[in-house]
Amino acid sequence: MRTILLLASALITAPVVAQRSMPQPLPIVDALPTARDAPFPGTLRLHVDATDTVRGVFRVEQTIPVPPELAGKRMALLFPKFLPGKHAPRGEIEKLAGLEIRAGGQVLTWKRDLVDMFAFWVEVPAGAAALDVRFQFLSATEGPQGRIVVTSDMMNLQPNSVSLYPAGWFTRQIPVELTVTWPQGWQAGSAMREASRAGTRVSYQTVDYETLVDSPFFAGRHFAKWDLGGNVTLNVVADEARFLKASDEQIGKHKALVSQAVKLFGTRQFDHYDLLLSLTEKMGGIGLEHHRSSENGVDTGYFTDWEKGPGRRNLLPHEFTHSWNGKHRRGADLVTPDFRTPMRNSLLWVYEGQTQFWGYVLQARSGLVSVDDTLDQLANIAATLDNRPARSWRSLDDTTNDPLITPRAPKGWPSFQRSEDYYNEGLLMWLEADAIIRGESAGQRSLDDFARRFFGTGEGDWGVKPYDFKSLVVDLQAVQPYDWAGLLQRRLTEKADGAPLKGLELAGWKLVYTDKPTAAFTDATRRTVNLAFSGGLVLGTAGKVEQVIWNSAAYDAGLAVGDVLLAVNEVPFSDDALKAAVSAAKGAAAPIRLVVKSEDRVRSIDLAWYGGLRYPRLQRIGNTTTSPLEMLLTAKK
Repeated sequence: MRTILLLASALITAPVVAQRSMPQPLPIVDALPTARDAPFPGTLRLHVDATDTVRGVFRVEQTIPVPPELAGKRMALLFPKFLPGKHAPRGEIEKLAGLEIRAGGQVLTWKRDLVDMFAFWVEVPAGAAALDVRFQFLSATEGPQGRIVVTSDMMNLQPNSVSLYPAGWFTRQIPVELTVTWPQGWQAGSAMREASRAGTRVSYQTVDYETLVDSPFFAGRHFAKWDLGGNVTLNVVADEARFLKASDEQIGKHKALVSQAVKLFGTRQFDHYDLLLSLTEKMGGIGLEHHRSSENGVDTGYFTDWEKGPGRRNLLPHEFTHSWNGKHRRGADLVTPDFRTPMRNSLLWVYEGQTQFWGYVLQARSGLVSVDDTLDQLANIAATLDNRPARSWRSLDDTTNDPLITPRAPKGWPSFQRSEDYYNEGLLMWLEADAIIRGESAGQRSLDDFARRFFGTGEGDWGVKPYDFKSLVVDLQAVQPYDWAGLLQRRLTEKADGAPLKGLELAGWKLVYTDKPTAAFTDATRRTVNLAFSGGLVLGTAGKVEQVIWNSAAYDAGLAVGDVLLAVNEVPFSDDALKAAVSAAKGAAAPIRLVVKSEDRVRSIDLAWYGGLRYPRLQRIGNTTTSPLEMLLTAKK
């Protein structure tokens, strides 16, 4: 009996052990209709009021026909999410405001999709023929909000930011009529062509929605344009009229860019093309390709400071090349039916890498940048990649995921994280391919032959022709028999300490360092103190550390991005004092003494770098007067 009582007492007083709840999650249901490749029944009408240049607000009125099968049912409207050229979901949905949807004058209730924040559902009344949509796009008014696209003197109107489209159809099957009301006295450039004009209200020719999104505008108070030949126009807006003063020689080099590109590819993969160029310190910079145009933002001195160095003159050759590579020929996994389907970027080492390659080639062939400056720029690229420890753990092919992993957000340790290296390392890989073709064919062929075969598929065809790795290799093999699949796979997947510099060597050059910077190095780093190869740090203004190379002397000393240098060897910091100290320490026994401010602390550190000042340049191998690389950069007759 006593035992039973004790047991009962224990059961009463013992703590109850709670059971962990383990619910099953609700399934994710994509309720949005799958896009089908069939004509949309009707034409969207879109009007954009772009006159509010003080607040940077675009006011949108849009009429979207209701397909007969959706009358009396739910209909989904989409804001563009995955943007071509950005290779990522970069649509600025957070800037859409004031959304109102009506049918026959009746205000309808809309509801955002539970899974896709870029989709809006609305119950369509029975008998409704169209939805009348109004909203505002609140463009950024200062840097932290995003890129500035409107100033008092210019704007960059991107149709993807000021329109919705119906879910369920390929965007190339949805017709759109666009009208824009521009500020008084402004002019606009675009691949869109005018249909009519009434004062400042301009109507444009009807295009499909895919083409509309691919056709942005640069507009401004100070505007000029030049015919470059070949149905290509250079449209320029500037902060002030004085920056538009271009010489005949300068425009001649832009005309040469067009003619050299056509000689390279053999065709024009467009019916007309508009280079859009902004010269500004106010509107945000940009470099974005489109099939029949490109958005290019550079400093105001593009023309007026021409003699100071190449500056951003590589931008136009790069973006123009994209009309053939990236827009016409496109990796098959980047071809999508609409702007909500995720993009897959596995072939960006072709899309961007070979475009980077041809961009540098065409800048030299056109004379926009001299051959000597181009060689020095290639040295900067090679040296940067050769001093990137991240190559030891992260292969080139993985960097094609960077637009999705971190869409150009700042990185603390890019030398150990890598970034969009498929651009410049892709360039080095294609330089190697060119050198191999030249060597294997005894100088009879080059990568030019591949470009004509692969990219120049038919005069005037501005459609998309997809490719995959296999078809790429087949066309390389047709130009020159070689183990291309093996070479490309090796370069894409290798993990190595240094950059792939074999192409430079085969092309007759090697990377070296001297204690004097090239003009191209000085031009590219004019706003920084670049000691990346001289101890491993890069400084911005007032001694602020902008980059530290992983495992460098600066890294070992404990420096990090955001630190501020206060003193160098017991004298107040200045750019010249630091460079003088680095130079004096070459071969010395004592380190450079730095006083550093890190957040709210000041400390002294030793920079144990004894290699002096080191700047990259290319050195000719042997005594050849004209190397394969110089042949590559020579203008075509």
